[in-house]
Amino acid sequence: MSDSTRTRIMLVDDQELIRTGFRLVLLSETDMEVVAEAGDGGEALAELARLSGEGSGCDVVLMDVRMPGMNGIDATKRIVAEFPATRVLVLTTFDLDEYAIGAIQAGASGFLLKDARPTELVDAIRRVASGDAAMAPAVTARMIERMRETGGAAPAALFAAPGPGSDAPVAAELSELTERELDVLKLIADGKNNTEIGAELFLSESTVKTHVGRVLSKLQLRDRVHAVIFAKQHGL
Repeated sequence: MSDSTRTRIMLVDDQELIRTGFRLVLLSETDMEVVAEAGDGGEALAELARLSGEGSGCDVVLMDVRMPGMNGIDATKRIVAEFPATRVLVLTTFDLDEYAIGAIQAGASGFLLKDARPTELVDAIRRVASGDAAMAPAVTARMIERMRETGGAAPAALFAAPGPGSDAPVAAELSELTERELDVLKLIADGKNNTEIGAELFLSESTVKTHVGRVLSKLQLRDRVHAVIFAKQHGL
């Protein structure tokens, strides 16, 4: 496989042993290559600038959140703003990490537990690189539980800000979805990618992409991660 078709990955973690473990896992994947490593967010941004200057760039950053110097949340905000073609997959240590919510709000494309199986890590990277979302089920469940415990305060921080004059209640927004769009939202909430949704609903992948885009637009959600949280919060 040529270098141009491989997913280019950066590993960001203050523990070298953790980075080594991830690198060893990814070495066996012919469609992936680790192009850079960093010990904190500041180093990650410097490496991204270097790669961009070389004309190669980086497709996916595996980002730890708790690091000395610039943490993963601040780094994710900068990456999303300065390197929009690069996707961020946040790595969390516990099934409830207070930083996970902040990272998603900052623009991360998903979150995964550090003790995930190698196959789960590889699958998550492929999903994120393709524009999909990747979420550890345990983290998602605990985030939803925390949202309910806080009386819905968390979703306000998580969801993209509504457009001017858009103050309709959530129920009204949900009712704007067609039956097919609602089906798609439910399957997104189940963690299915576009191919799997198409197989479930007997739709082409391009049709699924169209439905997903309409769901995000109608509900004013930034991406699939927010769509999952929205759906779970509302019992879908």
